[in-house]
Amino acid sequence: MSDTIEKVKCLIIGSGPAGYTAAIYAARANMNPVLYQGTQPGGQLTTTNEVENFPGYPEGVTGPEMMIELQKQAERFETDVRNGWVTKVDFSGDVHKVWVNETKEIHCDTVIISTGASAKYLGLDSEQKYLKLGGGVSACAVCDGFFYRNQEVVIVGAGDSACEEAHYLSKLCTKVTMLVRRDEFRASKIMAARVKNTENIEILFNTETEEVLGDGQVVTGVRVFNNQTNEKHDIPATGFFVAIGHKPNTDIFKEYLSLDETGYIINVPGTSKTNIEGVFVSGDAADHVYRQAVTAAGTGCMAALDAERYLAAKEANIEVSA
Repeated sequence: MSDTIEKVKCLIIGSGPAGYTAAIYAARANMNPVLYQGTQPGGQLTTTNEVENFPGYPEGVTGPEMMIELQKQAERFETDVRNGWVTKVDFSGDVHKVWVNETKEIHCDTVIISTGASAKYLGLDSEQKYLKLGGGVSACAVCDGFFYRNQEVVIVGAGDSACEEAHYLSKLCTKVTMLVRRDEFRASKIMAARVKNTENIEILFNTETEEVLGDGQVVTGVRVFNNQTNEKHDIPATGFFVAIGHKPNTDIFKEYLSLDETGYIINVPGTSKTNIEGVFVSGDAADHVYRQAVTAAGTGCMAALDAERYLAAKEANIEVSA
C-alpha cells in the first residue's frame, strides 16, 4: 500500500442530518469516523430558513444553525469532519476504495453514503432569486407549507408527489393554483381525482411559468402562459412550490450499487445495507417517499449501527480463524 493512501475504519460521504447522525453514533462506538461534507456542507437544509418540525426545537431553528449544531455534536465525539467531496469509488474488491477531490485515495473498512438528493427546479432566474432569499420559493410543501397558512400559493408539477403536495397545501392555504405543463396529469388516476375534487385547488393545464414575481424580498405572484395559445396572465401568490421531482446524488455509485430507475440506492428493507457488504446508505440518497430531516437522521443512526455490527462480525471471524 502506498504511503499516500489513507486507511479509514468508517468513511461517511456527505453531511446533513443523515451524515452527522451517522457520525455521532459511529464516533460513540469508537469507529473513528471520517466525514466529507460534500459540495453542499450541511445538505439541503442549509437552504431552509426555518425548521419547525424537527423534535427538540420548540421555537424552531434555521437550517444552517441546525447543521452547525449537528456538526459540533459530531465533532464533540471526535468525528474528523473534512471539506471536500468524493469524486470516484471502487467497490469491486474486498477493500472499499474512495477518491476525494479526484486525488486523495482512501481505503475504507466501511462506507456510509449520505449524499442526499437535490430538488429539481425550473431554472428561472426569478425562481432562483427568491429561493436564495428564502422569500417564497420552496420544493417541500410538508417542510414549508405552514408558513403560508390562509394565503394563496402556486404549485408546479403533474405527478403523484405534486398532487400529494397540492392536497397538503389545500388544507393550509385559502387557494392553491396548480400548473400542469401538459393537458393531463402524469399522476395516478386516484391522485389526480383527489386534487380535481378539492374545492380550493384550481388546475391550469397547458400552463407554464414565465416568471416568479416579487417585491425584491418576497414572492407576490407568478406570471404564467398557456403553451397552446401563448396567452399570459399573473396569478397573485405569496408562495411558489416546485414539485417536479428530485435527483438523488448517486451517480458515482451506479457502477457498483443497485439503484432504482430514478437513481435512488436500493437498500435491504428494514436496514441500511446495500448490495455491497460494508457499504451502507442513509437519508435521501435512498428515500424517495418521506424526505424529511427527522427520517434522514433516523436512517443515519441505522447505518452507523449496521456498520458497527458488520465490523464486529468481521473482527470476530478474524479472531476465530486465527
